[in-house]
Amino acid sequence: MTETVTEITLSARNLCREYGRFVAVDHVNLELRRGEVLGLLGPNGAGKSTTMRMLTGILAPGSGSIQICGVDLSEDPIAAKAHVGFLPEIPPLYPDLTVDEYLRLAARLHRVLKQAVPAAVKNVKQRCGLNDCGDRLIGALSKGFQQRVGLAQAIIHNPAVIILDEPSVGLDPNQMREIRQLIRDLGKTSSVILSTHLLPEVESICDRVQILHKGQVVFNQSMPEIQQRDVHLESVFTQLTQ
Repeated sequence: MTETVTEITLSARNLCREYGRFVAVDHVNLELRRGEVLGLLGPNGAGKSTTMRMLTGILAPGSGSIQICGVDLSEDPIAAKAHVGFLPEIPPLYPDLTVDEYLRLAARLHRVLKQAVPAAVKNVKQRCGLNDCGDRLIGALSKGFQQRVGLAQAIIHNPAVIILDEPSVGLDPNQMREIRQLIRDLGKTSSVILSTHLLPEVESICDRVQILHKGQVVFNQSMPEIQQRDVHLESVFTQLTQ
């Protein structure tokens, strides 16, 4: 019987980053497979944002290596970044553009072929619940719909790796439920890293959890392993990060 090996989409080895004498990230290892949603947790100042900025190529690591879909991020950053979609905590939006104008711009920046842009825009609008917003100015949208636009720009090029930093921040319960379902759907075909302070969100969406504390990985287990231990994620988090 042949065992199916799931494709590794992201591999980070011994990532380190210092700011002067302060060690923000200390030999972090991370591996992500296609179809997996990873919850990246940690208290404020644990190194989550620095780690995500390194994984997306925004910030160079002090040492260590990152491969995305087999491409070394330091050796071929353009090719590696083509496989990544990123939604930062503050979405990179242009309030004076309409939703359609912004998504067309995002598609071209992500090197979607010109003839494929209209279909790509239509697809992400449908997936993110933006069908009726194409002609509206982004600045006139509610916080929830702006968050949807930010998520749409992150996935418009069908990336293999999607990194989301606090995607549910500022949303009402109905909007949070819709975004969570979208993340689950994305996790069926892509790899997703979800950074959030909402532990119930992690429990309902994620396949695996890593907890960072003082720049180091202090916990790395699958959700089934956590459930088998019959412990709550909140108690694990509190015990490891106090």
